[in-house]
Amino acid sequence: MSFCVKPENGKDKVMFLTSNDLSSPSAIKLKDDEQFDPWEQHGLVLPNGSINWNCPCLGGMASGPCGLVFRRAFTCFHNSDVNSKGSECFTEFSALTQCFAKYPNLYGSKDKSSTSQPTTTSATTAISDALRSQT
Repeated sequence: MSFCVKPENGKDKVMFLTSNDLSSPSAIKLKDDEQFDPWEQHGLVLPNGSINWNCPCLGGMASGPCGLVFRRAFTCFHNSDVNSKGSECFTEFSALTQCFAKYPNLYGSKDKSSTSQPTTTSATTAISDALRSQT
């Protein structure tokens, strides 16, 4: 059996294992800091409580020109502990609304007759609904 590793010089190095190498149990210690299987499918919130930015339920909002602003607003809302959840995140959602307005072709409503204001309102409502459904 053989496998390749890349040493410091960037070249592949082929190593051959003998039957003696394979006869003893592996001494490799795996990282134990992940409390969940990273290959397992998860919803919006991972088992450790963090946001799953790869969740298809976000519809790609975490990437793109407003991705960073979206993640800030969404994280603020997710971590909100007040009774009126997310009420302290007005600044972040205001920045998100402004970012959406800069890219109307990308973040605009699918309904061509509506204006950009209902689009941003529906985006913040969708975020709120997504988090509410996870609790």
